[in-house]
Amino acid sequence: MRFFVTAYHHNLLKDYERLSGFYDAIREHAHGIVYDIGAGSGILSYFAAPYSKTVFAIEKDEKIASYASKNLAGIPNVKVVNEDALSYDFPHQADTIICEMLDTALIDEEQVPIVNKCLKHLKEDGRIIPYGVINGAEAIEMDSETIRYDENYKYKTKGGLTIYDSIKFNKRIDEKFKKTFEIPANGRTNGLKITTFTLLAENIIAGPTQMMNPPLLIPIEEIKEENYMIKVTLSYRMGGGLNTIKAKIKDIEDRKT
Repeated sequence: MRFFVTAYHHNLLKDYERLSGFYDAIREHAHGIVYDIGAGSGILSYFAAPYSKTVFAIEKDEKIASYASKNLAGIPNVKVVNEDALSYDFPHQADTIICEMLDTALIDEEQVPIVNKCLKHLKEDGRIIPYGVINGAEAIEMDSETIRYDENYKYKTKGGLTIYDSIKFNKRIDEKFKKTFEIPANGRTNGLKITTFTLLAENIIAGPTQMMNPPLLIPIEEIKEENYMIKVTLSYRMGGGLNTIKAKIKDIEDRKT
């Protein structure tokens, strides 16, 4: 099937790892009344249609919604809705909500407040796809003094991955995050690398992929030691954007034996 898409959505459709993961999760869990929030080209609604009673593909951008209407024309149980999900009046309680999450740690992710709003329209035994995310941090050495994604940027990893947070989308997300945790490091360190893994379902993990969750690099105070633990306080607001990120070293502990 040929999809009408923008250049951005064309790149999304080329991310086969992301698409196959969503397809498997939708095939396994989508049913009944489905809302596809931020439907874009309509590909996830297309996946959901054979397994659902009715799919509401909600897209606020008029041009993109017109593409979705063309792509999904002829599928009788899919309805494209050109509205903002935050103000949309859901006509039925949902069995399944599909709300694609693309950004690392949900920091620059517009869907976070939308998911919180949609929860009141989800049946008690309903399902959200994706199921959740897992966030990890690593010590790195980097040249940049600004927060940036790791795309086409060189850096050196200086310690192992530490999982510092996990979120399940079937409960309201606290958009304000702040936590102090420890990460291992060895040698010159002046940054944190944040990596997010998406749980499309309990048993399906995706990311980072070409178009989903590019790792995020955050500068911190420089340290030059060997075999140590960094205690760092990290805070941000999910959905608030990269300018809400703050990272501060609280303590350094020697790990030498």
